[in-house]
Amino acid sequence: MVSMEKAVTAHLDRGGFRFEVLVDPEAAQRIREGKALEVMEDLAADQIFKDASKGDRAADENIKKVFGTVEVGPVAAVIVKEGEIQLTTAQRKEMTDRKRKAIISEIARNAINPQTKTPHPAARIEMAMDEARVKVDPFKPVEEQVKVVLEALRPLLPIRFEKVNMAVRLKGEDYAKCIGDIKNFGTLKREEWQSNGMWIGVVEMPAGLQTDFMEKMNEKTRGSVEVRILK
Repeated sequence: MVSMEKAVTAHLDRGGFRFEVLVDPEAAQRIREGKALEVMEDLAADQIFKDASKGDRAADENIKKVFGTVEVGPVAAVIVKEGEIQLTTAQRKEMTDRKRKAIISEIARNAINPQTKTPHPAARIEMAMDEARVKVDPFKPVEEQVKVVLEALRPLLPIRFEKVNMAVRLKGEDYAKCIGDIKNFGTLKREEWQSNGMWIGVVEMPAGLQTDFMEKMNEKTRGSVEVRILK
């Protein structure tokens, strides 16, 4: 179980009663994002409280009335998912900063400037988020917040999510050291070996990765690769 010192209180007011659990703040974030709650790993005590600071347990009859069960795991999961999490200022800042970076990374990975067909650098996205005064929720999933952030950025940046098809032509001796990276960047849609020993492939990937992909291929082949975007 998580230590009492590290745990934070999650509380939910429902049916005229207050229910509280002591939960690992990192676990609370994962649970809010859809992961399962593990009582023995995520909670500081396998109990449902009416006042955790005083150690006062909630009455079983009240728990049963509101949640339909007195089993700690399912009840605690509802409290964490639907209730309020009492983070310290430092905890909230750390978790918010981490989620903000994840959102920026997701947008930079998938988005391009539709006018130039080039990716937006992460620093540009971050500056636009600052200008738009985007607020990040440390508990909401990245995918859910990305949609909101994109709407906030569109008045400031030409931006949209898009995929591109990249054609790659490799020397036979470079195939083994490149194919793993090629598949990691996206989905290999087509490939063939030519009679001269060259390998040709088409990989579909998020548009924001095209520059990183070209750099990686050039690095692996010392510049002998041919890469181009298929229109």
